[in-house]
Amino acid sequence: MMLDAEIARMDGTAQAELVKKGKIRPIELVEAAIERIEKVNPELNAVIALLYDSAQKAAQATIPDGPFAGVPYLMKDNNSSVAGAPTSLGTALLKGYIPTQDSELTKRLKKSGLIILGKTNTPEFGLLPTTEPQRYGPTRNPWNPEKTTGGSSGGSAAAVASGMVTMAHASDGGGSIRIPASCCGVFGMKPTRARNPLGPNFGDLISGLVSEHAVTRSVRDSATLLDATSGPDVGDPYWAPPPKRPYREEVTLDPGRLKIAFTLDSMMGVPPHEDCVKALEDTITLCSDLGHDVVEAGPVLSHDKAVYEEAFTVLWLSSCASTVEAISRIGGFPPDAAHYEPLTWALYEKGREFKAFEYLTALETLQRMSREICGFFEDCDVLLTPVLAEPPVDLGTFDAPLDNPMAAWDRVSLFATYTPLFNATGQPAMSVPLYWSEAGLPIGSHFVGRFGDEATLFRLAAQLEKARPWMDRRPLISAF
Repeated sequence: MMLDAEIARMDGTAQAELVKKGKIRPIELVEAAIERIEKVNPELNAVIALLYDSAQKAAQATIPDGPFAGVPYLMKDNNSSVAGAPTSLGTALLKGYIPTQDSELTKRLKKSGLIILGKTNTPEFGLLPTTEPQRYGPTRNPWNPEKTTGGSSGGSAAAVASGMVTMAHASDGGGSIRIPASCCGVFGMKPTRARNPLGPNFGDLISGLVSEHAVTRSVRDSATLLDATSGPDVGDPYWAPPPKRPYREEVTLDPGRLKIAFTLDSMMGVPPHEDCVKALEDTITLCSDLGHDVVEAGPVLSHDKAVYEEAFTVLWLSSCASTVEAISRIGGFPPDAAHYEPLTWALYEKGREFKAFEYLTALETLQRMSREICGFFEDCDVLLTPVLAEPPVDLGTFDAPLDNPMAAWDRVSLFATYTPLFNATGQPAMSVPLYWSEAGLPIGSHFVGRFGDEATLFRLAAQLEKARPWMDRRPLISAF
């Protein structure tokens, strides 16, 4: 068997190639990944449900001849279900809940040849841009264990950054792929709305705010994985425009000379930290050196920014209320504050106060905003912004005091200011790990593409990856 350090430094595409050439067996990949998880997970707390037995059985059975045949993978403990695996959504209330069926996305992941080793940590209901659920405790950032991994896909990002696996499942309703990708120094692509299926349990989530995909160490893994999982499912209410060619081909193509607009304006009025400004300036220089036309510009909205922030909040809090009510119906008991974290309960109480017409009005407001923002892209190919207004913050920053739990929600608006807009518009967006601060913390660059145009983003990301490689960077806590 090859040295585990060699395997751990490879991306999933390279690992699968070894399997196809007969140079390594899937069970060896799985056993090596288990060793890496056991080595660093006690420090990081990224994986909260272990599926070693089923993974080992799958690795020794007939594996689908997909692009990632035999490659180990981790699933986020949210939304997409894995038959026979515990699912908690980060809440203590769902202790012991085990789905009996795979979600459609899980079926497609398995069909690609991936072998699922476990479930990764996430905040309760994926509500926060940090991963510190009371049930499982905080996931720690491999670059500095006192800092947040971001959220809500923080467990997945920490697992990939530390080398436990080369890629892991993630989902994004307000930045939950891009935020942890930025905080942990990995690649995170949020696909176009409805690019990946959410069935059979959901047609869409939060009126289209949520997209599912992955965090990865390489761009080509993200592209190849999206080829394997994307496309409409039976009964989907809508789907994304089909791509012109496989995304795996896009990463081999020159992006050409792009017009890249950049802005520090989050449209929420929060000035970014100086390290985030430095990261943006560094990325601007890199893009200019690569021959792109980089200009300062950004979307202009017709209404006050607070109108759109309020509309997003109505959808988000209503979704929290809906989730709590759904769990209560399934369990046959009324909602009770004792079952939930203080912030979750506060959001539930506020969310249940909204009336149906207020929800629809908020949705119409965001749809109007989407037209304005998408119209901006008629004159540029890509928009560049920071991912976050701050570098990774200390663990505990988003704690909810019992006497004022909404203070945690208010703190979110100072941190995650750039990403939610593009959940509302449904556009593809990615965090690319191009910059590390003087303190040694990763700070991602946020690129947004036209609706349905992941292709341009993948071509650009591959070019940036070649110009500024990041895969060989090792965090303080590393499995390889």
